[in-house]
Amino acid sequence: MTAMPPSPAAAIPRHLAVIMDGNGRWAERRKRPRIIGHRAGARAVNVCIDFCIERGVEALTLFAFSSENWGRPQDEVGALMKLFLNALDREVEELDRRGVRVRFIGERERFSDGIRERMEAAEAQTAGNSRLNLVIAASYGGRQDIAQAARALAADVAAGRLRAEDIDEAAVASKMSLADLPPPDLFIRTGGDHRISNFLLWQLAYTELWFTDLLWPELDATTLQRALDDFAGRERRFGLTSAQVADATPEHTLA
Repeated sequence: MTAMPPSPAAAIPRHLAVIMDGNGRWAERRKRPRIIGHRAGARAVNVCIDFCIERGVEALTLFAFSSENWGRPQDEVGALMKLFLNALDREVEELDRRGVRVRFIGERERFSDGIRERMEAAEAQTAGNSRLNLVIAASYGGRQDIAQAARALAADVAAGRLRAEDIDEAAVASKMSLADLPPPDLFIRTGGDHRISNFLLWQLAYTELWFTDLLWPELDATTLQRALDDFAGRERRFGLTSAQVADATPEHTLA
């Protein structure tokens, strides 16, 4: 049995996760410093935010800076931190005006006091917004995320708040980043690489993956719509058979 076409609502992912890859290569192809590519990539972030708001996507998680990125050349890391700081100063007012809630996940203690203060200020200023949940993964790693969840569960067991035998997937998930959001429905990576690079390892278990050779600064609404069109045509089975999925659709359910 062929699965029924998705409903219009199902065609729009509730949660979109994105690896923004290709800034440095974009600049190098133009014989410009890599930081110029990162500045161009910041403009593409706004394209992505605009698209999500217009299409009714509830949550957007962007992989801005991985825990491994600290190992890049010091001058590039320093320039990225300055760019990050300037973006926090420049963009938060506009995001707040548009009803975007800003959140950060990752090891923020590795950032300078100035950046941490601006992160906290952005979160506090936009906490009441609900048009779009914008999550910035900064100094983030999926393995580190799982490890911190394990530490939190171990602390609960040690304190007598939890029995070890009661630890299940739901208990682990409750301690992970993004525990209060639905898991990502669609993952997009620009730049041509076909891997998830230690991003949301737990949360991406049943996420649909979509890759493009386009470099991040080249991102446009047409490319994002192609990803959504592809997503709308996929059959999400979550371990079931096609027949079971079809039987569970509203068209096959009696009132």
